[in-house]
Amino acid sequence: MDELKNLKLQLIEEVENNKDELIDFCAKLIQIPSVNPPGDTTEITTFIEDYLNEVNIPYDKYESAEKMFNLVASIGNGKGKELVYCGHTDVVPVGDLSKWEFNPFSGEVKDGWMLGRGASDMKAGLAGIIFATKMLKKLNIELPGKLTLAIVPDEETGGEFGVPWLLERGYVSGDGCLIAEPSSPLNPTIGQKGSYWFELEVRGEPGHGSLSPLAGRNAIVDAIRAINEIRTLWDIEIDIPVDVQPLIEVSQKYMREVEKDRLKYQEVLEKITVNIGTIGGGTKSNVIPDYCKVHIDCRLPFGITQEKVTEILENKLDALHIDYTINRFGFKSVANYTTAEDPVCKSIVDNISFVTGKEAYGVMQWASSDARHFRQHDIPVLQYGPAYLPSIHGYNEKVLVEDIVRCAKVYITAAIDFLYQK
Repeated sequence: MDELKNLKLQLIEEVENNKDELIDFCAKLIQIPSVNPPGDTTEITTFIEDYLNEVNIPYDKYESAEKMFNLVASIGNGKGKELVYCGHTDVVPVGDLSKWEFNPFSGEVKDGWMLGRGASDMKAGLAGIIFATKMLKKLNIELPGKLTLAIVPDEETGGEFGVPWLLERGYVSGDGCLIAEPSSPLNPTIGQKGSYWFELEVRGEPGHGSLSPLAGRNAIVDAIRAINEIRTLWDIEIDIPVDVQPLIEVSQKYMREVEKDRLKYQEVLEKITVNIGTIGGGTKSNVIPDYCKVHIDCRLPFGITQEKVTEILENKLDALHIDYTINRFGFKSVANYTTAEDPVCKSIVDNISFVTGKEAYGVMQWASSDARHFRQHDIPVLQYGPAYLPSIHGYNEKVLVEDIVRCAKVYITAAIDFLYQK
């Protein structure tokens, strides 16, 4: 054990001594626009290939859709367990440029912050797992088993051509996985809510606006009635399964004591959340609209299935006697988790404490990610990565440089613990 501890201390020192390379690598990833949509990862994939080639890390490259590239790279002797480190190269659009205080693709470091789109979600984490793997290779560390990088192009729009594409074809497997998605410094996410995204299409009868509401049937008005019913999904009391109640409780403790600005959000872990995301319909103000489309994002807690939500929705909307259709799209999953006692969770949590000297524990995520796909393929998984959480998907995205370095230290030491465990 002392031998492994000394090796980990040596690796922490190597990360510290080479942190300028890590930060420069992260900056260059941010400087390459890889916005999804459209999802063209050609340039950033080529850049990562060149970085892996510097130390001759072998990899396979798969184009899962036009200009969407997956990289699968591995090191180790292959004679033991396999640990997967996963990250996505795509980022969400930048939105209104006038609302940014800096160039979203600058990759600038200022006052201890790495700036730019993807800094927190998740090019800093991506840089960390690639850098840690490269350091292990460069230092000729004899790893039992295999450490695999799964670098995917398509997470921000649902991930169809990234993680699930690789898993379904058997290009990636493993005994445990770490996704370098954003998290808090001491609390990786070991569970997540389910996702239920859908489009509500309401149809009406057109007519002259001057005769409304006596003429025609207003699809927008019917859609408003439907929306009011859909929002009542929040009010449903759901029985949380006994086996996940400890995870819910520790996650609520985290929201009370760590991310205290999340205190008011504790209920979301046990409720169906409902976001009315977009709405559109009609042709002009003096025409009774004959259609309305609404996009809605619901997140599901443990204790309810996709099918049950569909049944509830249809019962509510049928009672309105409107002409409607529900079309599913985007994320589709039920709540899922990996036990805190699983070796991959223990390896990450123990090494967060080893690196920081502070107590760490896993919590639940109220959103969704690629983790669900690994669990569907019976691969235990958790998420841990550098982030300034309030900036994710927003303007002026950023992350602390010290957090990037800390996470890289955790990645490199956790790989040692996981792969050397019998």
